[in-house]
Amino acid sequence: MTRFHVLIPAAGSGRRMESKTPKQYLPLANDVVIAQTLRVFLNATNIYSVNIVLSENDAYFKALSISQNLKLNIHYCGGETRATTVLNGLKAIANMVEADDWVLVHDAARPGLSAEALNRLIAELQNDDVGGLLALPLADTLKRADNAQRVTATIPRGGLWQAQTPQMFRYATLKNALTQFAKKYNSAATDEAEAIEALGLTPKLVMGELQNLKVTYPHDLAVIAALMKIEVKI
Repeated sequence: MTRFHVLIPAAGSGRRMESKTPKQYLPLANDVVIAQTLRVFLNATNIYSVNIVLSENDAYFKALSISQNLKLNIHYCGGETRATTVLNGLKAIANMVEADDWVLVHDAARPGLSAEALNRLIAELQNDDVGGLLALPLADTLKRADNAQRVTATIPRGGLWQAQTPQMFRYATLKNALTQFAKKYNSAATDEAEAIEALGLTPKLVMGELQNLKVTYPHDLAVIAALMKIEVKI
């Protein structure tokens, strides 16, 4: 039976947060960011395993109470880039997955994912030939700037989506995609979908949600905390 595995790259330092503490360990809603991120997966009955990939010298995670969860596997093999960390993680879990198992890669600093969005992603993709990702259609007008921050062009937003995570692909396909991308372009893919696209495949976009925001800048913590507490029914 095909299983669903979660892989969370968490080896980054989050330099744009202007904090000595990596952003995944910053406080959020009476816990820390990464604990909030993990909770939805650890509580999901359709997720077989949750795998977090840390840097070799991570000194924070073991102190968290959530680190003792039996569903959680810790791998200290993070790389210099997100793509390298994900690929190292895929290699680390090779003995617990089948080639056609699904792997859901999710950002460590994206704590607002709801169970509804997770289940929607799995439901729409579990029988798909390629896989895909959560994303939101762009609502704002986009501007291209020059080095002086002057507008050089307005970019039509029609058909443009903002990628989120999880990004869900078959284990063997994703591992091959990341490996081939690095060899071909001598660089790291910005996300898993880009590596899949480089194989000539077309990932499916599944409607995400606003609260599934990635913590990047200091003000993002306040925004996410507010979004996670407010439920709006339309």
